[in-house]
Amino acid sequence: MPFSSRFSSPLVVALLGLLLFLLPWLVLGPQSYITIDDNLDTEISIPYLLTRHHLALDYRSDAVVPPIMNGLPRNALRSGLSLTMPLFAALSPLWAYLAHEVLVRLIGLLGMYALLRRHFLPDATAQSRWLAAGLGLAWAVLPIYPIYGVSVLGQPWVLLALLNLRRGPGHWTDWLLLILFPLWSMFVLAGAFVVAGAFVLLLWDVWQKRRVAWRLVAGLALLTIMFLVVEYPLFYSLLIAKQFVPHRLEFDLGQLGPHGWKAGLKSAALYFFMGQYHASLFFRGAALLGIGAALFTASAAARRSLRRELVPLLIGLGCLAVFCGFYPQLVAVVQNQVPALRTFNLSRFHFLTPLLWFVVLVFCLRRLLNARLRMALVTFQLLIGLAMNTEWLANLCILVGRARTNEPSYKAFVAPALFAEIQNSIQQQTGEEPAQYRVACLGLPPSVAQLNGFYTLDSYQNNYPLPYKHQFRPLIAGELAKSAVLRTYFDAWGNRCYLMAAELGKNFRVGALSHRTVQDFAFDAAAFRQMGGRYVLSAVRLATPVRSGLRLLREFHDPMAYWQVYLYEVK
Repeated sequence: MPFSSRFSSPLVVALLGLLLFLLPWLVLGPQSYITIDDNLDTEISIPYLLTRHHLALDYRSDAVVPPIMNGLPRNALRSGLSLTMPLFAALSPLWAYLAHEVLVRLIGLLGMYALLRRHFLPDATAQSRWLAAGLGLAWAVLPIYPIYGVSVLGQPWVLLALLNLRRGPGHWTDWLLLILFPLWSMFVLAGAFVVAGAFVLLLWDVWQKRRVAWRLVAGLALLTIMFLVVEYPLFYSLLIAKQFVPHRLEFDLGQLGPHGWKAGLKSAALYFFMGQYHASLFFRGAALLGIGAALFTASAAARRSLRRELVPLLIGLGCLAVFCGFYPQLVAVVQNQVPALRTFNLSRFHFLTPLLWFVVLVFCLRRLLNARLRMALVTFQLLIGLAMNTEWLANLCILVGRARTNEPSYKAFVAPALFAEIQNSIQQQTGEEPAQYRVACLGLPPSVAQLNGFYTLDSYQNNYPLPYKHQFRPLIAGELAKSAVLRTYFDAWGNRCYLMAAELGKNFRVGALSHRTVQDFAFDAAAFRQMGGRYVLSAVRLATPVRSGLRLLREFHDPMAYWQVYLYEVK
């Protein structure tokens, strides 16, 4: 094929489209908006601290991460074999995150294109290439958490490898894909459910063909073994050595989740039509329109064939939606008899649904004869992904000078100059480095302090020792007594092991423009001091700090920072 022909191919056009999509992050750099919830307020600081303190591959039973929670057990955190670690070791947290953004979406586009061209749209027509490229781009721009690696967007590569092994002898690259996927995905979020989905594919193949595809069995075994190898520290620490009792044993999803069948049905409908934000939240409208269009316009024979393809998928998606929607209520019934259900969230099967909905859409596109209608559906899916990608939209707003005040840039959120000034102020007064004292944060995520070199007693962690939760609770017991909402939030969940104030509620990000004052902060300063705490970094002013056992040392401002920080010291 001539170079000019290759250059104008649909795949290259899709890659150029992806580059345009990524330009806002690349142009803005530190001024980019980075998703905060469950991302910048927790996930990004973890690989940064593991690599900064040379703990990524330190799996000793007594290894701890000093800046988190007075020494969080290292094996409570993500694996050091993840490809995330080299990126954070080589780059600053921001550029490591942006490298994830670029690489994960590129891998997603190429994986979806390869899957479609190999198994779903294999014919040599130009339109099939354009459909595959368009769907690849639509897949790559979905709203995701890049810090989770290829947990979502890399799934087409796994399906491609398994289908290749199911069809024939496969190729060495298929085995390589099954080895690489566990190295850049999150087992507890998606990996376990990808393995379960692969097992269902194996059972479906056995039921259809009445024989076992042993290469598919071997591929599933290899995928499972690789996850066991990559996540060995987690399995060893919790199941074998039992290095600590996880705080997740006190989870009570029955208190946190929806109550009643109406709430369960509403949640199930959201899972079916929208999905879940960790696993890509987007409206399934293109696939649903595709189903209607294909059934309305296709021939009788094509409709029968389509129904055979779609019915199992839609039944499976419906069952998953109902299961996820009612999961908190189901767990509440059996969690005392099966404590493991408190610690491992089985509702994360929803991580499989984005790919399954794209498969539904592809099945419908194959039955449509109208070329314009096919491309219209692909374009609609692309627009849905763009419209629901809040991180991308926020960066577009910044580019055009319409930045949203509640969506600060990475630089404003982390505020390195502001926190460097706080550190210098403490050092000038005491001569102490951050490792020699402990802080806690009120009204701002502790991850901000961690990214700036502070050692925090509080943190947002998915897994930490239960005794630490019990030790931390007295610090905020007075505030929890004022608010049933916060009390349930901490006692029945507790991933956010934060300083809390009933007057703030669940507002854990109080920007400088809010000018908030907490009139009465019921804080146990003696318990805080006993844990080694010296300073409270507060984004809100305390009206009566003396009653909280604190005294104001100084107020810190920076016009470029999202925060205004009040530095309080234990009296």
